[in-house]
Amino acid sequence: MRSVLLLSAISLSLQASAQTAAISKWASRSLLHQQPLEQAHVGISIYEPATGKYWYQYQDDKFFTPASNTKIFALYAGLKLLGDSLPAARYYENDTAVFVKGMADPSFLHPDYTFQPLLQLLQQTAKQIYLVPANNLNKRYGPGWSWADYADDYQPELTEWPMYGNVVRIYHHGDTSKIMPALYDLETTEDRTITKISTERDERNNLFFLKYNPAYKEVSTTEVPFITGTEQELRQRLQDTLHKRIGLAVAPQPASFQLLKSIPADSLFTPMMHRSDNFFAEQTLMMASASLWDTISTKKMISWLLEGDLKDLPHAPQWVDGSGLSRYNLITPRDFVSVLNKMYAQYPQRRLWDIFATGGKGTLRNYYQQQFVHAKTGTLNGVVGLSGYLVTKKNKTLIFSVLVNNHQDTATSVRRAVERLLTMIWKEY
Repeated sequence: MRSVLLLSAISLSLQASAQTAAISKWASRSLLHQQPLEQAHVGISIYEPATGKYWYQYQDDKFFTPASNTKIFALYAGLKLLGDSLPAARYYENDTAVFVKGMADPSFLHPDYTFQPLLQLLQQTAKQIYLVPANNLNKRYGPGWSWADYADDYQPELTEWPMYGNVVRIYHHGDTSKIMPALYDLETTEDRTITKISTERDERNNLFFLKYNPAYKEVSTTEVPFITGTEQELRQRLQDTLHKRIGLAVAPQPASFQLLKSIPADSLFTPMMHRSDNFFAEQTLMMASASLWDTISTKKMISWLLEGDLKDLPHAPQWVDGSGLSRYNLITPRDFVSVLNKMYAQYPQRRLWDIFATGGKGTLRNYYQQQFVHAKTGTLNGVVGLSGYLVTKKNKTLIFSVLVNNHQDTATSVRRAVERLLTMIWKEY
């Protein structure tokens, strides 16, 4: 028996060594020393959880700007701390009033979600509603975000009580325009020199602008972030929605707040990963923080994870936000493999396969049509990343991370190069 086990171990070791040599040879010949990766900074880590062996490692101990691969860390926090459903709010009710405190739930009045338990609570009560400010230590933008992106739909402001996804939606067809919520002003202008509808917001005010060419009859829906402002402005938005007077109050003493649950957690995590939703990722860390400490602090949440569950990462990452919008993030491919391996060990495979995008869906809709990867993309100027799970033709499950920085080609060319590598592994093993 000992001889059989020894021979089996030797056979597996030789097989793993042969795989590593073959993949290394292919990568050197067909990937790393050819455009678009020849002059780029590239890191690759491929790991088999069943054997605990790395199939291939190339600069996987180097730090990279990961872009939206950072959402893998945010997802880990959400899976660990938020349970089956998101926290909608904390509330306290007495004979005459309802006191409500936001917990950063991004689904409130978001058009993607019809289930609105907090809205139902506020609409149905006949008591006076008081808004209790949360202990929110976050700023409206994450560290290292671009100030010039204030009007871009991928960078809504971060708040303790999001509404409508913290964006206005501007609808236009023909010569008819509409803005939702309607409490904001929209200025429309004809411009016969343009071929596409243009939307903008004043940098310092909630004044929105739309330019259109009347010769074009396209139907357009545009999302533009609004300035969330103070508690007074939040109260104004709530009053406009509920058609009720909302008061401002500190927490009543003594007060035993109850937790009101919101939508199923995976109904947020799935679009967060499939369409790479920055807002959902950021608010996930904020909800996790609010749930743990009744204090909203992304920085505290990240520190707690890195000093606890993630303290055994191969390399201590520089992790600063949930979405990956910040270039301050620096993480190694091996770290991503480690976090993905933790999730693979702790959560059902089917659940992970559904949450992560696969070929033909979401941000992978134009890639991996054989659907053998379940992964998260990442893109910034000069940055492309892909990290996740790969199931080979021989039904071996691998965990991988490929990070590319400082390339000067198109993101599509880099993605196709990575696709060739992963497709080769899928076919051969």
